[in-house]
Amino acid sequence: MDRAYGNRRTSPLTVAMARLGLLVLLLALWWLASEHVSRNLIPSPPETANAALRLWLEGKLPGAIGTSLITYLGGFALATVAAVPLGIVMGAFGLLGRTLEVYVYALAATPRVAFIPLIIVVLGLGIEAKLFVVFLGAVMPIVINTYAGVRQADADLVEMARSVGARRARIFRAIVLPGAVPYILTGLRIGATIGLINTVVAELYTAVTGLGGLLALYGNTFRMAEYFVIVLTLAAIGVVVTEALRLLERRLTHWTKPTH
Repeated sequence: MDRAYGNRRTSPLTVAMARLGLLVLLLALWWLASEHVSRNLIPSPPETANAALRLWLEGKLPGAIGTSLITYLGGFALATVAAVPLGIVMGAFGLLGRTLEVYVYALAATPRVAFIPLIIVVLGLGIEAKLFVVFLGAVMPIVINTYAGVRQADADLVEMARSVGARRARIFRAIVLPGAVPYILTGLRIGATIGLINTVVAELYTAVTGLGGLLALYGNTFRMAEYFVIVLTLAAIGVVVTEALRLLERRLTHWTKPTH
């Protein structure tokens, strides 16, 4: 949200400066830690930057990023296509929603790692298995938030529309769905985060490839500069995707913000 508690507006420049200041502080703490802890455990920022440049020039980093992005974005797209309509249908039809929600919550609470042996048996070790692992991680938050958003439609607006003779389909399109958009986009952000985690899990438990494969390789051999490069790359991907979804949320929900 652009407004903090007390309805005081925070300018984008202030937010950017605060983030930059925190980044500088974190880099300073990282450098300090590298000086006081064994270099075998925490590399310094320059060592990590040199390792990143080396991995990029060798082609290992761009290749791993491309492989992981195919898995991540593919699984996340499949989850979005499946979860948003399902959540809308569950919210639109009360009996169906109340029937399915207990199973949805049960699946959401089950660790995705528990399904990996079955996924490998059914789908093998290829891209299909990886996509399905990411799909499982991302789909539940999107379903749950979409369902909640549809169920939280403004009762006063709905009653007002009914009083002037609006049909149910029009009420759903004009009131219920627009009101659910913030919930849906929140679900997408949460799903994107969990989907990225599951991308690494999928690459570790199936064919060891992509960023997850490099993470395992450098972690097992204690090449910590390279290991930090992979961790920071995953963090950067997560930030880019979630910030893109946040920007989309602002554009789609500008009508909910005060104009004064």
